[in-house]
Amino acid sequence: MAAAAADTSLELSAAAADDFSDDENSTVEQVRLTVSTKDDPTLPVYTFRMWSLGLVSCVLLSFINTFFSYRAEPLTITMISVQIATLPIGRFMARALPTRMFRVGSWEFSLNPGPFNMKEHVLISIFANAGSAFGGGGAYAISIIDIIKAFYMRKISFLASFLLVITTQVLGYGWAGIMRKYVVDPAEMWWPSSLVQVSLFSALHKKDNQRMSRAKFFVIALICSFAWSFVPQYLMPALTYFSWICWAFPNSVTAHQLGSGLRGLGYAAFTLDWSVVASYLGSPLTTPFFAILNVIIGYVLYINVVMPVAYWGLNLYGAHKFPILSSGLFDGAGQQFDVKSVVNQHFELDIEAYEKKGPVYLSTFFAISYGLGFAAVVATLTHVILFNGKEIYKQYKGSTSRKMDVHTRLMKKYKDVPTWWFHTLMVLSLALSLVLCIFMKDQVQLPWWGLIFAAGMAFTFTLPISIITATTNQSPGLNIITEYVMGLILPGRPIANVCFKTYGYISMAQALAFLNDFKLGHYMKIPPISMFIVQTVGTILAGIINVIVAWWMLTSIPNICQRDVLPENSPWTCPGDHVFFNASVIWGLIGPTRIFGKLGYYKGLNWFFLIGSLGPLIIYLLHKAFPKQEWIPLINLPVLLGATGAMPPASPVNFNAWIIVGVVFNYFVFKYRKGWWTRYNYVLSAAMDAGLAFMSVLLYFSLQMWEKNLTWWGASENCPLAECPTAKGILVDGCPPTV
Repeated sequence: MAAAAADTSLELSAAAADDFSDDENSTVEQVRLTVSTKDDPTLPVYTFRMWSLGLVSCVLLSFINTFFSYRAEPLTITMISVQIATLPIGRFMARALPTRMFRVGSWEFSLNPGPFNMKEHVLISIFANAGSAFGGGGAYAISIIDIIKAFYMRKISFLASFLLVITTQVLGYGWAGIMRKYVVDPAEMWWPSSLVQVSLFSALHKKDNQRMSRAKFFVIALICSFAWSFVPQYLMPALTYFSWICWAFPNSVTAHQLGSGLRGLGYAAFTLDWSVVASYLGSPLTTPFFAILNVIIGYVLYINVVMPVAYWGLNLYGAHKFPILSSGLFDGAGQQFDVKSVVNQHFELDIEAYEKKGPVYLSTFFAISYGLGFAAVVATLTHVILFNGKEIYKQYKGSTSRKMDVHTRLMKKYKDVPTWWFHTLMVLSLALSLVLCIFMKDQVQLPWWGLIFAAGMAFTFTLPISIITATTNQSPGLNIITEYVMGLILPGRPIANVCFKTYGYISMAQALAFLNDFKLGHYMKIPPISMFIVQTVGTILAGIINVIVAWWMLTSIPNICQRDVLPENSPWTCPGDHVFFNASVIWGLIGPTRIFGKLGYYKGLNWFFLIGSLGPLIIYLLHKAFPKQEWIPLINLPVLLGATGAMPPASPVNFNAWIIVGVVFNYFVFKYRKGWWTRYNYVLSAAMDAGLAFMSVLLYFSLQMWEKNLTWWGASENCPLAECPTAKGILVDGCPPTV
């Protein structure tokens, strides 16, 4: 997987090898061919252009990504969009701004110190990366605020919300900085994904003498995206999820289950809305084809083999009593589980009320998704140990030898970040976290020892997982492990569980993002102190904007996230928060013992842990037994098992559209029109994202905010029966009775 990622990056730019001996250059061939071994330390980085474009990018992405997280199709604008968009702006500023020097005391500066350079561009992109929560959209902890206010209907103060977001985003930076010497400086720790960024920067900063420049193409594509988005976003929302099978068979539950792209298996469903294409899985234009192929295999097997057999063949876990595709929670009668009825005044599980009401049930789709998640987590570790273990150990031994390659030697020209900065950041963020857990425990439920445990777990896993990521491009997540562990230790407290998960999982994920960006800066020869300042300022600023926007949305949109009382076709359905809320109920309120343990209906799903651990071993043994069969080691079970990890909340039409667009551009266009792909592929992705974002924000403030919506046959998917159960005797409003 890592090699394939690197191979993709190599095709994005010309080789960058210079006249260095093998002993001086990187020990990793992909790095030698991709990363320049030259540096100009005189290039200015603390420029007005960098600060202005970086801060604006961070604010805009923080606002847009948080704003979109509440919508039915939560678009995520990432760092790549800013990379493309800020280049012509930066060059325009270099031409237009005055060049004269300004003096403030003994400090002299110029608004325009020369041409817009690549180092400025990298720092602007790092700012933007913080604004997109390093590709995650908004801050993960925002979902905690959402479920408290919009789902549990409880109170949390703005101060507690602010501390929760800021501390979870910053906590991991402290120990990540301390670990830089192990996973950033050594040449063996090469972080394959960063090579794609290196290649893109190199391609963007080449001279562009073509008739259709990238900037001109970007503007044209942006205008087209902006104009077209009005049609599916407002004029004819049916184009967002066009399910013709439902139109052909309007009264058939089975047809709707098969054809609905939103609530069914999505057979033949398609979309003409870019927000559906790019939601959940990111832009398919920026995803290498090898990754798309793995997703195709995993998705096709799950939707076309596993689900039909489980639902119609086996009626697994009482599948017919519930919708075929749902992330909801149900009672034994197939009705939505009333969570509020089993929560007591202390915001904990009312055991007596729960036992009286009966256990919670999941749709078979949701249950199997959890099982696949169990298998994927374990399979990732097993796969990496078996297929990459020797390589990782060899590279780790090489990293501790402290032999510097040319890139590390060039970086020695710059003053390093003092270690005490990281220690201070870690102590401050941990202290604020303790203040939150001790003095505002009634709002977050997490005891101080739970915080220490979560931080310790994240700290323990950061180094090994960062080594895995730096050498294989695979990042095992801790989300399922953390919520499972806390659910066993402290069941009955839903917010304590999600806070523990966030401190344990996201602080580690933030640490990895910090280290990945530092490696990008290492390759691009960015002064380390400027990297630290930009990442820290960007993360804190993004967190502030995240909280402000979330608070505004939660208090200004009536019934936000409440699907049962929102107007039909309302975009404010918060699909990601519904999954987050259900996870808080499953793991926190009720606890894994009553669902997946000895008291649970779904204890059989624990076999997936064994499947995940043994699957890669079987493939490894087959590879050793038949070494000439080159296709065997290409079977990547972690990717196959995790291919549908975004479902739910992602729906089949998201995958259908993403796969089609990805195959067209990253296989056919890449293979047969490589020159066009190299020049315009990433530019097109950024323009599509930007055009959609501008139109969606404009529509909200001009029409949707005032409830000026259209009501006609083209305003919905028209698959109302897709969520109907098919078991006899189960009656659900809006569904035909089954006899």
